[in-house]
Amino acid sequence: MLSFFKTPRIRGGVHADEHKTATAALPIASDFPLPKKLYIPLQQHVGKPAEPLIMVGEKVLKGQLLAYSQGLISAPVHAPSSGIILDVNDYPAPHPSALPIRTIVLETDGKDEWVETHIIDDPFKLNPEEISFRVGAAGIVGLGGATFPTAVKLNMGRENRVDTLIINGSECEPYLCCDDRLMQERAEQIIDGVRLMLHGMTNSPGANLHLPEGCRTGRYGMKTEHAVVAIEDNKPLAFLAMLVAAEPYPTVNVIQIPTRYPMGWDRQLIRYVTGKEVPVGCRSSEIGVTIHNVGTAQAVHKAIRYGQPLLNRVVTVAGGAVKRPMNVEVPFGTLISELFDFCEVDKEQTARIVMGGPMMGDSLPHVALPTVKATSGILALTQSELKNTDEQPCIRCAGCVSVCPAGLRPLDMANNIRINQLDAAVDLGLKDCISCGCCSYICPSNIPLVQYFKYASGEVMARQQAQHKSEQTKRLIDARNDRMERIARQQREDELARIAAKAERERLKAEQEALV
Repeated sequence: MLSFFKTPRIRGGVHADEHKTATAALPIASDFPLPKKLYIPLQQHVGKPAEPLIMVGEKVLKGQLLAYSQGLISAPVHAPSSGIILDVNDYPAPHPSALPIRTIVLETDGKDEWVETHIIDDPFKLNPEEISFRVGAAGIVGLGGATFPTAVKLNMGRENRVDTLIINGSECEPYLCCDDRLMQERAEQIIDGVRLMLHGMTNSPGANLHLPEGCRTGRYGMKTEHAVVAIEDNKPLAFLAMLVAAEPYPTVNVIQIPTRYPMGWDRQLIRYVTGKEVPVGCRSSEIGVTIHNVGTAQAVHKAIRYGQPLLNRVVTVAGGAVKRPMNVEVPFGTLISELFDFCEVDKEQTARIVMGGPMMGDSLPHVALPTVKATSGILALTQSELKNTDEQPCIRCAGCVSVCPAGLRPLDMANNIRINQLDAAVDLGLKDCISCGCCSYICPSNIPLVQYFKYASGEVMARQQAQHKSEQTKRLIDARNDRMERIARQQREDELARIAAKAERERLKAEQEALV
């Protein structure tokens, strides 16, 4: 069982307007019509894109593997429905740039016919490594937005002897209610997925025999001991449903946490739930904790119990321009335009389209973009819902400092970025910024602080890549110069040896002629 401790003070954060009432009380809509075409990007996760193994014109079934993962940090892609492969080509990505990425276009046949799946009666008899393998083969990634391959985190849990699994049910972003409804309606599935993840992080017998004497318990034990499901206290029905579902299992604790954005940030949540601080530059697994989203847990349940890969997810469609706001389950590859038609979005009233939440989500240029594994919500916001963008001079109120959950000095970083002193901004902690937007939200002068940090982070990365490329080019040039110098030196030595041999031959010839 979880041993409780004195709860640490919450660092920073804001009480943002929730805007959840329009969708929080509505059940998940399951009557979304199957699109005629699905646009399935091969890059829906952190790491390398998947590599297609199907051919244009090939008939595929729902759940069939379309593209396999490449390398350790990657995830496969499966067919969200049955149909015919029309194309494998570049298509605009659901990103502010809408730059094209490799995409599979699937024309659905309306049958939604499944590939053969294998149901497991008792998955707890499987080896932990088999759990991780099946999770990876199902293409499951973090559905909280990070999209990190789940199987990799399960493997890291075994390797680092994680003793606490945290399930993130905070859903602190305004407007979004998909996780709330998932917990209310599918709590048993989530808890089963949590238990399966606990089993998947169990060390195999003998896995810690190399540890020093006395290091056999705690985070160095043979298994992950317990899970904590953390739910913000503005979701009482979800909390109650999860509490009831977890009651038979003493290794799963369901707790309430304060409603404060960004409580869903992994380091903030870990600090509040366990009292442990994740050091800068370290992973949470290194201190014996790992964290997953409730949607990820439900996906693990379906993958292990029924052999179903990750094909769809619940998406919140909300905003002032939406006439029928709802939480709707949609297959990946569905165009946002079709979602908006289903939810009766007023295009004339839509001032901004956001994928995700309004604080950390991405503003999209148009609606002809597909939903992907990271799509927790699609917002159609009116002009009245957008913050005034008229920037005013800073009044030195230090509000941005007090709300920063990472403990940074946003204004000082922004001032250095303005004068292109990016190294100074990095020294002040730019790389620790999580782009949560709290500083911009609280700023009375409407200074777009988070935009400064996003720009600077991209610029720093571009400079590092350019420097790396320059260093690599220099190494190649130096290696070439060394090689050419060795060749020239060898040629000189060969030439000298040739001249010496010729002189020796001429000397011998002269001696022979003298004797004659």
